[in-house]
Amino acid sequence: MIPFKLNNNTIYLITMIKHIKRFLGFGSNNPMEGNTILINVEKLERRVALLENGLLEEYSVEREGDQNIVGGIFKGRVKNIEQGLKAMFVDIGLDKNAFLHFWDALPAALDAGLEEIDRGPKKQQKKISSKDIPNIYPIGSEIMIQVSKGPIGTKGPRVTTNISLAGRYLVLMPYTEQFGISRKIEDPKERIRLRTIMQKLTIPEGMGIIMRTAAIGTRKRHLIRDIAMLLEQWRDVEHQRDARPAPCCVFQEPGLVERTARDLLTDDIDQVICDCPDTTEAIKAVAGKVSRRAKRRVTYLAGHVPIFERIGIQNQIDEAFSRQVWLPCGGYIVIDETEALIAIDVNTGRNRGSKDVDKMIMETNVEAAQAVARQLRLRNIGGLVVVDFIDMRHRKDQMTVYKTMKDRVKKDKAKTQVLQISAIGLMEMTRQRLNESLRDSMYEPCPYCQGRGRVKTTMTMSVEIQRQLNTLIQKNTHQGDLVVMVNTEVLNRFRTEDSKILMELERQHTGRLIFRSDPGMHRERFAVIDSSNEKTIFQV
Repeated sequence: MIPFKLNNNTIYLITMIKHIKRFLGFGSNNPMEGNTILINVEKLERRVALLENGLLEEYSVEREGDQNIVGGIFKGRVKNIEQGLKAMFVDIGLDKNAFLHFWDALPAALDAGLEEIDRGPKKQQKKISSKDIPNIYPIGSEIMIQVSKGPIGTKGPRVTTNISLAGRYLVLMPYTEQFGISRKIEDPKERIRLRTIMQKLTIPEGMGIIMRTAAIGTRKRHLIRDIAMLLEQWRDVEHQRDARPAPCCVFQEPGLVERTARDLLTDDIDQVICDCPDTTEAIKAVAGKVSRRAKRRVTYLAGHVPIFERIGIQNQIDEAFSRQVWLPCGGYIVIDETEALIAIDVNTGRNRGSKDVDKMIMETNVEAAQAVARQLRLRNIGGLVVVDFIDMRHRKDQMTVYKTMKDRVKKDKAKTQVLQISAIGLMEMTRQRLNESLRDSMYEPCPYCQGRGRVKTTMTMSVEIQRQLNTLIQKNTHQGDLVVMVNTEVLNRFRTEDSKILMELERQHTGRLIFRSDPGMHRERFAVIDSSNEKTIFQV
């Protein structure tokens, strides 16, 4: 049978049919095809997953009682100023004071990912530098700030005075008279259309707006409605600011499900499936404000089995907590989160079948680059990331891997910077970290090993106990019997491998050495007790 090959025209036609079906709200209901958002709602937890052709790309969890302060606007009070750090600490009513760097208190320029739009002459503002900040905001003064980075570990939240309110299509900047369009909107004709609309929008003096990528294809009336809602929202913020004393929260970002409906429900999404009828109706209400087509893409999936297990992506979620991630070629990556950085190692694993070693190494590294970009989003990990790729001899192969990584991180909403592979095969990159990682939000340090992931061996404990007993015997302060309380596994070693050594140690002592085990005792703990008065002589 001769295989049927699709030419470019046929492929283009199939793609156009799919787009038309999606435009009309029809198409495949298979969640493993296209782009699908799955929403699981339970009493204590809400989960959102983004699938791209069945592959889990993003995963977010919100639990009852969680306080998401990123994006929240606070009326705070300056508590102290640290000139050495060029920063101040602001009381915003939380357990930890917020950190405000002097640079974050200056009016910010537009991000590099935005094209600035000229709307004519602006109101001249007095230029200020970081040296002026302590005088503008002295200790005890009130200040309006927005949380740009949530508390992570022992660090408090990071804040900025450059406040913004995000809508579906637009972002309002009430204190910055700047206008921009996302550079991700690549169609020149669409950019001209949106630029013309922006120049005609009525915006209060001193304020600015940014057009998000979601504005593509949006009618002017929808943009006008979006800016009207944002201005109404800002008026509520101003009312809260004037009516309440500092410190207080004057605006809080909506919950996970509401943020998902606002930010992710774009034309690229084929369907949204939720297992809670009330939440489904709430999402439909948000989608209905966008268009009837968007509303038709939201469906309710009834059933007693959790939606993630029913559709079959729970194993992909479990992979997000695994240290080792397998690649399709048989290789694997190992991800280690540390305090200073994220270390990722690439290994060939089972991928040893190709005769062309260079080609096999490059293919493994390309798949690893794709997996790394996906896992960073999935696990919500960031900061400094170092990837140790398998050594490649040819610069051309290194550039292929680098371009693959650059292309894959474009999907990431977090700002990511990628450097080329160094001479020793390392790729350095940084990823914006706004909240705790998925692991830190779901797990806590092991109380047994104190988060190290390792405990001392029985041999190590045997050596330490013998050393301490020898010290006590040499001091000759306790001449009677000594009771040594140890972990059960350590006692087993004393009775087998180290029995002769302990007998020799006992001969040096005037009394007996009595070893007893306590099943509840930590392996790294032991105690030496004087049997005559049952007083503890030494304890760890």
